[in-house]
Amino acid sequence: MNTSGWLQLGLYVVVLLLLAKPLGAYMAAVYDGRATWAQRIGGPLERLIYRGAGVDRTRDMGWIDYAMAMLWFNLVGGLAVYALQRLQQWLPLNPQELAAISPDSSFNTATSFITNTNWQGYVGESTMSYLTQMLGLAVQNFVSAATGMAVLVALMRGFVRKEAKGIGNFWVDLTRSTVYILLPLSLILAVALVSQGVVQTFDKYATVTLVQPVTFDNPKNGPDGQPLKDDKGNPVTEKATATEQTIPLGPAASQIAIKQLGTNGGGFFNVNSAHPFENPTPLANFLEVLAILLIPAALCYTFGKMIGDTRQGWALLAAMTIVFVVLLAADYALEAPGNPVLTTLGADQVASATNPGGNMEGKETRFGVSNSALWAVATTSASNGSVNSMHDSFMPLAGMIPMWLLQLGEVIFGGVGSGLYGMIMFAVITVFIAGLMIGRTPEYLGKKLGAFEIKMASIAILLPPLLVLCGTALAVMLDAGKAGVANPAEHGFSEILYAFSSASNNNGSAFAGISANTPFYNTALGICMLFARYWLAIPVLALAGALAAAKRVPASSGTLPTHTVLFVVVLIGTVITVGALTFIPALALGPVVEHLLLFGGK
Repeated sequence: MNTSGWLQLGLYVVVLLLLAKPLGAYMAAVYDGRATWAQRIGGPLERLIYRGAGVDRTRDMGWIDYAMAMLWFNLVGGLAVYALQRLQQWLPLNPQELAAISPDSSFNTATSFITNTNWQGYVGESTMSYLTQMLGLAVQNFVSAATGMAVLVALMRGFVRKEAKGIGNFWVDLTRSTVYILLPLSLILAVALVSQGVVQTFDKYATVTLVQPVTFDNPKNGPDGQPLKDDKGNPVTEKATATEQTIPLGPAASQIAIKQLGTNGGGFFNVNSAHPFENPTPLANFLEVLAILLIPAALCYTFGKMIGDTRQGWALLAAMTIVFVVLLAADYALEAPGNPVLTTLGADQVASATNPGGNMEGKETRFGVSNSALWAVATTSASNGSVNSMHDSFMPLAGMIPMWLLQLGEVIFGGVGSGLYGMIMFAVITVFIAGLMIGRTPEYLGKKLGAFEIKMASIAILLPPLLVLCGTALAVMLDAGKAGVANPAEHGFSEILYAFSSASNNNGSAFAGISANTPFYNTALGICMLFARYWLAIPVLALAGALAAAKRVPASSGTLPTHTVLFVVVLIGTVITVGALTFIPALALGPVVEHLLLFGGK
C-alpha cells in the first residue's frame, strides 16, 4: 500500500459526493417539470416522441397499468435485440461480415440488455456487428437504465401522494429520464472519451503489418471442419506464421459513455474497459469509473428533494457511502501486499517508481492495484458490470468483496433507479424491525406500513438470494454446469457462485475462468436476469400504489426518525445481516477456503 493509492481512492469519493447534490437537484427538477431551461431545449424532442408513440402524457396510471406498460415496452425491446442478432448476417453496417448469433446466445444477450444486466457470454469484436451494437445494445443501454429510473420515480410519488389512485405515467418518466438526463450526460462523456483516444468510427477493422513475424502452433481441422486429434486425444497442430494483425475498431465511445452512466457495463470489446480503445488514459479511467456511481449517488438527493425532506436522501446516501468506503479500503488493503506464493518465488511486489507493486496478475500496469480495486468495488456496488481488471485474478478475499457486494442485492448505490429502490426496500424492513422492538405499527416518511407493504419489500429482498443459491446449486450438480469451469475445486465453485450472483442481481460482471457461452449457462443465467429485474420491479410498483392510496399520518413521539445517525447504523446492520446470514456458508466453500489454503502454502 502507498500514499498515492489512498489519495486516488479518497479523491474519487470526494468528487462523487460533491457532484451528488447539483445533479440530484437537476433530476428532481426534471421529474417535477421544473427544469424549464432543459425543457426548452429538449421539449420538441419530448413532444415528438409522444406524438410518434401515440402517448397521452396527461394520463395518470395506476400501479398495474404502470407495470404493464413497463413489461410490454421491455418485451418489445427484447424481441428487437433478439431479431437483430439472429439476422445480423444479412443486415447493413456489418463490415466484417459477422455471422448470425446462435439462438441461446441471442436469448441471453437480449435478456441481459433489457434487464440492465449486460452480461456478455460472447466476444464483442468478433460477434456483434456495428448495427447490432448501436441499434440493439446501445439503445437498450439507454432505455433499460431509464426504466429503472422510472420505477424509482413512481415509488417516490407513492410517498408524496395521499389517497391517490395513480403513481404517474411510465412513458413520461421513461422519456424524461432519457431525453433530459441520460442523453446529455452521455454526449458530454462521449466527447470527453474521444478526446482521450477512445475510438468512434464506422471504418472496417484495421490490418497492420507486424514489426516482427510470430510463429505459433495452429490447430489443424479435418475435412468436416472439426479439430483433428491424435491417437492420445491431443489436438493436432501445424506451424503457422503471422505477419499481420487485425485491430478492431467501431463506434465505441458512444456506447461506452452510456454503458457507464446507465450502470449497464456491456463492453464494446471483449476485455471491456481494460482495452486501450475503451479506456486509454488515466483521465479516461477516472471519468469512466466516476460515471458508474454518479447517477445512483445523485438520485439519493433527488429522492430527498422530491419527498420534501433532503435529510432522508442524505441518510440513504450516507449508508451506501459508509459500506462502499469500508469495503473499498479492505479490497485495496488485501490486494496491495501481493501474492505470498509469488513472494516466495522471488517476485518483487513492493511498489516503487518503476514497479506498480501489489498483486498485478490480471491487471493493467497503467492502472495498478488501487485503480483496479476501485473499479472492482464501484462496478459491483452498482449494477454496472464493466471491468478494467480480471476479478478472477484477485486475491481470494479481495475477490470475495466484489462478489459479496453483488450478493447484498446491488443496493450499495446499485443500478440507476434500481439500486435506490432496493435500498428503500431495506429501509422499509428496517423500520418494520424497529417497530416490532417498540411495539408500534411501523411508519416510513409519513405512511403506515401494513402487511401488504412488508410482503412486497420482503419479496424484493429475498428473491435475488434465492436465485443465486438455487442457480449455483443446480450448476454444481449438473454436468452441463461443471463442464464450463476451467479451474478445479474451490476456485471453480467461486466462479459459478459469482456468475449466478452477477446475473441474479443484474450486474453483468464475471469472475472469468468459466465458459458461459453454452446452452446451459445462456439459458439459466438469462432466466435469473428476467426474474431478478421484473419480480423486483413489480413489487416495488405495487408498494408505490399502496403508499399513494394511503393517508399521511403525522409524526408522533413513537415515530422512528429515519434521518438520524442511529437509523443509518440500523439500516447498514440490516443490509449486512441479510447478506451475511444468507451467503456466508456459500462464501466459506469458495473464497474463504481458497484464502486459507493459499496462506497455508497449498
